[in-house]
Amino acid sequence: MTRPEGAVKVGVAVPAAGSGTRMGGARKPFLELLGETVLARALAPFLAEPRVCAVVVALSPDDFRDAPGWITDLDSRVQVVLGGASRTESVRNALLALPEGLDIIAVHDAARPLVTAATVTACIDMAATGVGAVAGCPAVDTLKRVTPEGRVLDTPDRSSMWHAHTPQVFPAALIRRAYGEGSEGTDDASLVERIGGVIQMVDGGTGNIKVTRPTDVAIAEAILKAQSI
Repeated sequence: MTRPEGAVKVGVAVPAAGSGTRMGGARKPFLELLGETVLARALAPFLAEPRVCAVVVALSPDDFRDAPGWITDLDSRVQVVLGGASRTESVRNALLALPEGLDIIAVHDAARPLVTAATVTACIDMAATGVGAVAGCPAVDTLKRVTPEGRVLDTPDRSSMWHAHTPQVFPAALIRRAYGEGSEGTDDASLVERIGGVIQMVDGGTGNIKVTRPTDVAIAEAILKAQSI
C-alpha cells in the first residue's frame, strides 16, 4: 500500500498474549466470528490505513512458538513477537520491535475486533496534532464507587465519565517515554497520564466491544450481522 507523500508514519502495537481465563482458557485472538478470526478482524482497519508502516503482534509463549503463518501472511507490515506476563509487558515488547522513525504509535487490543476504520483514522488524526487519542464512549449507566467487598461508597457524576477502549494512539516519543518508565497500567493512557501527557477522548461508539467472555462472541456476531444488513 502506498503511503501518501508527507503523511505521518504510524506503527501499531497489538497485545494478544492474554491467558483467556474469562473465556474458559480459549485463545481469544484465534476465535472465529462469522468465519474470520478475532485477530484478523482487529488488524483489518489498521492494514487498510495507508499511514500504517508496521504492525507488531505480541503473542503468548505457546502461540509465539507455534505462530500461525496466516498472521504474517495478512500483510508484509505484520510481524509477531513474544508477549509478556501482563498487558503492559506485551505492549512494551511490541514497542521495542517497532521501527525507529515513526511519528505516531497506536496500541490496539487484539480482543477488540469490531473497531471501525473511521475510529482508527480519527484517533490517528488526533494524535497527529500532538496529543494522545483514546477511543471510547460516554458512560450512560449510573456508576458506583465501591469497597473491595462491593459496598457502595458513592455515586460519581457520570457526565464526566467515559469508557476507555482501544485504539489508544500517541505521538511516538510520548508513548515510548511512558513505557520506558517501567510502570504498569490497565491501559496505555494511564501511563501517559503519569508523565503529564495530554489525552483527548474520541467517540468510537458503543459497538467497539472487547471479546472477553463466551457471551461476547454471540454479541459480536450479532453486531456484525446487523452491520451487513
